[in-house]
Amino acid sequence: MKALVLSSGGIDSTTCLSLAIKTYGKEQVLSLSITYGQKHKKELEAANQVAAYYGVEHITLDLTPMFSFSDCSLLSHSEKEIPKESYAMQLQKTKGKPVSTYVPFRNGLFLSSAAAIAISKGCEVIYYGAHHDDAAGNAYPDCSTEFNNAMNTAIFEGSGHQVRIEAPFLSMSKKEIVKLGLKLYTPYHMTWSCYEGGEKPCGVCGTCLDRKAAFLANNIEDPAIF
Repeated sequence: MKALVLSSGGIDSTTCLSLAIKTYGKEQVLSLSITYGQKHKKELEAANQVAAYYGVEHITLDLTPMFSFSDCSLLSHSEKEIPKESYAMQLQKTKGKPVSTYVPFRNGLFLSSAAAIAISKGCEVIYYGAHHDDAAGNAYPDCSTEFNNAMNTAIFEGSGHQVRIEAPFLSMSKKEIVKLGLKLYTPYHMTWSCYEGGEKPCGVCGTCLDRKAAFLANNIEDPAIF
């Protein structure tokens, strides 16, 4: 069996890649990274380094035009600032709507694109790193169990039962993902999470705060502090 892993270069997807390699062997694993106009393009450099570290085939895809109409604060053409607070604080202001860094149906587009590539490359399963913390409070609705189940059905049926998706961390917190990744010797020192496009992590955006908390909860300092 061959697996295609959506790889952003962050903690969740890199742990996903580690898990897929342990499960199927690196010769049966491919990674896919997608450019979508994000401010933090450094994550793509991280994804490339991680793929090289593991010695797996790395495919890149540019979906930037798909998001040209969005004013999501995560996108480079947006004038909105990325919130400098936790997701919990952000959700207090959204009244049930996704946070401002939610890219419209991003995972839906990513998984659909990954399915087309998976069929062409002979992969039977697509791994992606959606987890419970991101789905909580409707922050990122395309990380929820309901979304995953619906997309899995669509891709499985639409591929003629050739491809399915797997989100092994759906019921896990980022703390639990890091705990697993440490056991898998995931190269966290190569990963990048910060939403800002700087040379160093800002330390105060939602994903930076989540990352810091996950490592602290495992009694370890973030190995990627620059």
